[in-house]
Amino acid sequence: MTTSATHPTSSECRLLQPGKTFIGKQGLEYAVGISAEAVGSQHIHMQLVTIPPGGRAHAHKHASHETAIYALQGESGVWHGERLEHHTIVRPGDFFYIPANMPHLPYNPSTTEPVVAVIARTDPNEQESVVLLPELDSIHPPA
Repeated sequence: MTTSATHPTSSECRLLQPGKTFIGKQGLEYAVGISAEAVGSQHIHMQLVTIPPGGRAHAHKHASHETAIYALQGESGVWHGERLEHHTIVRPGDFFYIPANMPHLPYNPSTTEPVVAVIARTDPNEQESVVLLPELDSIHPPA
């Protein structure tokens, strides 16, 4: 990650480029920008997520943390609710809000175009609040 200082602290402004990508617990590719690990943030985390063509996350929730998403590229579907009973299509330019502790399972229905979105979460840590829900994965099997 390119930063303006070598030691993260929350007491200074920082300019960053997206960090190296990694595969999160959810099974998706992330490029971290703002996090406790990167800049010492205490209450917010912001990153880019990419869902490859035909890709999907594992069913999960974020314990005690809200999530806000802004779609940049591609159209994604999100199953959400206690038993993933609700479905929303998120298109470029859309904002999507996920309350704390809400089970969800995002996926990319396209076979050719990736989905790219900005994610902001009230958890400053990159993966700490992720709770996998394997018992929900089979409710909506991959296409």
